[in-house]
Order: sequence, then C-alpha cells, then structure tokens
Amino acid sequence: MANPLLESLRLPAFDRIEPAHLMPALEVVLEDNTRVLDTVAAAEPDWEAVVVPLEAAGDRLSRVWSPVSHLHAVRDSAALREVYEAALPKLSAYYSAYGQHQGLFEAYRRLAESPEFASFEPERRAAIEHALRDFRLSGIDLPPAERERFRAINARLSELTNRFSQHLLDATEAFELPVTEDRLAGLPESDQERARKAGAERKVDGPVITLDGPTYQAVMMHAEDRELRREIYTAWTTRASDQGPHAGRFDNAPLMEEILELRQEQAALLGYGSWAERQLAGRMAGSVDEVLGFLRNLASRARPQAQREFAELEAFAREQLGLDKLEAWDVGYASERLRQSRYDISQEALRPYFPVDRVVEGLFVIVQRLFGIRVVEVEGWATWEPSVRTFEIHAAGEGAAVDASADGEATVVGRFYLDLFARRHKQGGAWMGSYVGRRRTEAGSQVPVAYLTCNFGGPSAERPALLTHDEVVTLFHEFGHGIHHMLTQVEVASVAGINGVPWDAVELPSQFLENWCWHPESLALISGHYETGEPLPSAMLDKLLAAKNFQSAMAMVRQLEFGLFDFRLHGEYRAGESGQIRRILEEVRGEVAVVLPPAENRFETGFGHIFSGGYAAGYYSYMWAEVLSADAFSRFEEEGIFSASAGVDFLQAILERGGSESPAELFRRFRGREPDVAALLRHSGIDGQATA
Repeated sequence: MANPLLESLRLPAFDRIEPAHLMPALEVVLEDNTRVLDTVAAAEPDWEAVVVPLEAAGDRLSRVWSPVSHLHAVRDSAALREVYEAALPKLSAYYSAYGQHQGLFEAYRRLAESPEFASFEPERRAAIEHALRDFRLSGIDLPPAERERFRAINARLSELTNRFSQHLLDATEAFELPVTEDRLAGLPESDQERARKAGAERKVDGPVITLDGPTYQAVMMHAEDRELRREIYTAWTTRASDQGPHAGRFDNAPLMEEILELRQEQAALLGYGSWAERQLAGRMAGSVDEVLGFLRNLASRARPQAQREFAELEAFAREQLGLDKLEAWDVGYASERLRQSRYDISQEALRPYFPVDRVVEGLFVIVQRLFGIRVVEVEGWATWEPSVRTFEIHAAGEGAAVDASADGEATVVGRFYLDLFARRHKQGGAWMGSYVGRRRTEAGSQVPVAYLTCNFGGPSAERPALLTHDEVVTLFHEFGHGIHHMLTQVEVASVAGINGVPWDAVELPSQFLENWCWHPESLALISGHYETGEPLPSAMLDKLLAAKNFQSAMAMVRQLEFGLFDFRLHGEYRAGESGQIRRILEEVRGEVAVVLPPAENRFETGFGHIFSGGYAAGYYSYMWAEVLSADAFSRFEEEGIFSASAGVDFLQAILERGGSESPAELFRRFRGREPDVAALLRHSGIDGQATA
C-alpha cells in the first residue's frame, strides 16, 4: 500500500497517516539507515562523506517517527498506542547501535584529527565535538559485555518512560466526577459550560468535572464548594499512584524506582558517580555542587519573602474567608480572593480582553518588530484536528534570515502548526515539537517545521476562545521555543535551532519572550475586548502590572522545590534503599517549601518532566535560564522594549546560532558581560538579601 511516511514531503500527510503505516515505514528506514552507518564508517575523513549522509539519514527517520509520535501526543487511540509502543524497542536498538558503532566513532575521530578540522566554521567543529562526546556517553569505550548491558538499559528505559507517560494520561482521563449544578458555584461561565459539555460527551445527566488542565485550574482558583476543591485536588495530586480515587490502578511508583535504578547503573558504567553528574556533560553548569549552590542561593533569597507571603495568605483566609486552617486545596482559591481584594483584578476579569485571535495576531506583530520577520497564516495543509492553524514565517527586514529553500520560496524561514485547545486523548501541558530542522541539502536549505501545542479552553457557541493572562504567557513561552527552532541560520542539523543547545540554556528564548506579556506597549498589541475591541482599560492595566509579582516568592520557591528534588534524587539515589524518593522530597520541602501538602499527596508520580519528559537532573534549567532571560531582557529595558538594534542582536547572537557555540559565549556576545542574577530578583520583586 502507499505509505505517506515514506514519501518525500515538505509537510506531514496528517490526513493520510494511519497506525498501520508506522511499522512498515520504520523497518524500511531503519534498514536503509543501518546500511548508511556502515558505509560512513568506512569513509575517508571528509565532511561530505561522514556527516552529510548521517544527517540525511537522521532527517529521513524524523520524517517517519515525528508525525506518529506527535499524533500519539495530540490524538491518541488504542491502535496508535499499540504500534507506537511496538516501535519503541526498534528505535532504542537503532540508537544504541548508532551510539556504540565503533566505525562511526572512528570516522568522527579521524575527522577531528584531520588537517581540515582547524579551518572548519564553528558549527562544523561543534557538530564533530558533540558527536564524539555523545559516542562516549553512549558507552562506546565500554568492554563488550558492558556495552551490551548499556544497550539493554536503553531499551528498558525507553519502555519504562513511555509507560510512565501512558499511566499519567490514563489516570487523568479515567477520573470523572458528576456534580450537580450548584456545585459549580464560583466557576466562570466558560468553565461551567466545559463541565456541562463533558457531561454530554459522557452521556451523563448533568455536569462532569474532569482533570483536564483548564478545568483543574478553574476549580482550584474559583470553586466555592470547598469539598469539591478537596476532591479535585486529591484526584490531581494522586494521579498514577497508590493513593486517591484510582489507587494502585496506574501506579507509577514501581516504574520510578526502576527508572532511577537503571539511570544510576548506566551512569556508573560510564564512570560517573550519579546520573546528575553524567547529565552535566556538555551543560553550562560545571558541577553538581554548582547546581545545588545555585538553587540554594536563590532559595535563601526567596524563602523569607515566600514565608511572609504565605503568612499574609493565612491571615486573609482566616479573617476574610473563615478558613481557620489553610489546606493545600484552599491555597489557589484564597490566593485568587486575596489578589482580587488587594488589586481588584483577577484572571477571569482579564479573560475577555485576551481573545485568542487578538493575542496570536499581536504576538506576530511583536516578533516582526523585534526580529524583522513576518508570520503569515496559510491554508491547505493537512492537520490532525480542525481547530489547528498553520503558518509560515517569512524574512521581512534588515537583520532577518533569508532562506534559499528547495521549493524556491526564498523568504520562507519556518513553518509551524498551532494547536491551542484541550480535548480528550490529548496529553496535557504545553510544548514545542519538530518535524524537520534546518540543514543544507543539494537543493538548498531545508525549512524547519514545528508543532506548537497548548491546552487552553476552546471557543463556545456564544464566544471565541478567551485566554487568561497566564495562558498568554504560556503561548509566548512556546513560541519562543518555536522561533529558536525556526530562525536558526545554522545549516548543520545536529547544532541547528535547539539541537545541540545545552539543556540548561534551551529555555532562554522561551522565557525571554514572556517579558513582552508585561509591558503596556506590547500589551496594547495583544489585548482587545472580544465584543467591542476596546483596549485593556488603563485602570485594569495598572492593576495587572501592580499584581505581576503577587506571591512571586512563593512561586519561585515552588520551582526551586522541583529543581532541588529532581537534582538531589538523581544525585543521591542508590538501588536497594527503600523510601528514598519520599525521603528526599520531604527533606527538600523542609528546606525550601512554604506550602506543605497532605500526606497522601503523590506529586512525584505525576512529575512527567523528569520521568518521561527529558528533564531528568535538568529541571534546574528553568531557573538557570530565568537568570539568563531576565538579564537579556534588561537590555531592552535600557534601550526600549522594541529596540531594533537589540532585537537584531538577539536574533543574530542567540536565535540564529543554535547549538553551534557555547551559550555562555553567545550570551556575552549579546549582553557584553557575564549574566547577573540581579535582574531576575528585580523582575520578581524579591529584595535579594540572602539568609543563612
């Protein structure tokens, strides 16, 4: 049968891809690619003979796997899940064989030792150096028996991390709570309507509360029914665990133990003391102590203020809400009431001023003014859902990249899909994924293609989709990842866009772009009442900006709790010692947290970032990159938030260079100095005085 995954297409044929296409296509490409590996291993030490064919092989595999993997995340089904899981061992085996291919390693080593290496441009040298590092991290130097064990661990970890993700999705979708109309009191009308729609979809007579992200947030912030808040909080924080409404059914705890044990074993095989130590190879942070010191330094500065913020919240809840004891499921509700009391502003009051089309259009105007690019909506692409929108990015000004693409569209520098709304069988959260990246081909420069995915509440029959300001920030964040992928001018695939960027620097562009959600000039571009077009009133704007740092220290110590837990867990875990995960989590909470959850809370079994999402011993990267992004934005504060020269400099120094040079060097090139934590503390409204 015709297989769209094997066709040479500019864009995925989402209208024709079926689960049955994956395995035949994957087998063909893996067989072809394996032959390429053997051919390259015997080649002369020449860039065109070694790197170019390997990049082409990687691109072909991405064109098969990426669309199916994406569909698995955004339109899952039993049939798709079955073939996806069957494919994982084959992919794991291929990548293990690649990473331990002695001939390939020798080919790269010969290339690095060749006379031509010194004359290569930075991106070629970086690609070769990264490849040699990655070969060593793949066990290339191990004795045969240990290499085989390394491969077996890779295969098992692939299976376990996928199962963790599936358990979390299944546990989320399994929860349904039919409620009477009166229990919806306090929820915004759009969220009440979502509950009624969920009931209708499930053929239930009345509303149903689910655990999709927008519904969970709405209940936590707005539900007047305290028992409803408790039920939903408990269901959310016990997903995939031995507690809660589905206790033991999707329990991730055994998977977590095995994942940690195997990661530690693999690190030991490579000669590292821990997985945390192994993960720092090639990152900005130089040592385990540096990361822990960084996190604890920020905690010492933020926690005193966080404690004051929480004490204020407890007093408000007691005096104004009649809550003698502020439980974990009361924190969001009480915080929103306090925010309204103090600033007379709420996310829901802001929502009518952020219709999704206005926000998206304004975002595109902002990046055009900053980077000299033009985002154009296009029709005719096959998508996986009718609400998905499709766009091209064009070069449109001095300093912008210019592409000579294979199809002759000289100004197209990127293409992307925008999937904004939550729905059944779609994984929660927000992320950027890629179909293909930039690389030089015989026909010209390949145009990068990205998927930008969020989980916002959708439109209703009465109104368009309206975003909270928090959701606006999320959209800007993901688009920052997108332009990092799409605006690169590096044409070596392994270091183009986000590829090859150290994990603790990859969040810089995404967090950087969030800053334009907080300034009057840019807010004027992304806001307008959905019925009248009226700009965000100045009084509301003043309140939004005044409330920017409301409980900012509480939010910071929450992120530090996640980062310290992750890094300590991957630094200290030892096989055979029971209870380590809970012990480390409780110790971290005792050190930095101000909101202590109930005993049945099982946050860790839902921590997909570190058990299935690539952030293992890397969650600290969010705070690390926050320092970089805040300091980078401080230049715009000095020169003007739409400074053309600063925008072009950021484009050329950061976005266009991808992973071709060290992020420390790129930051110094843009900022003219080393990064400084002061800007982050100032932006967060934290006085920055460290405590002992």
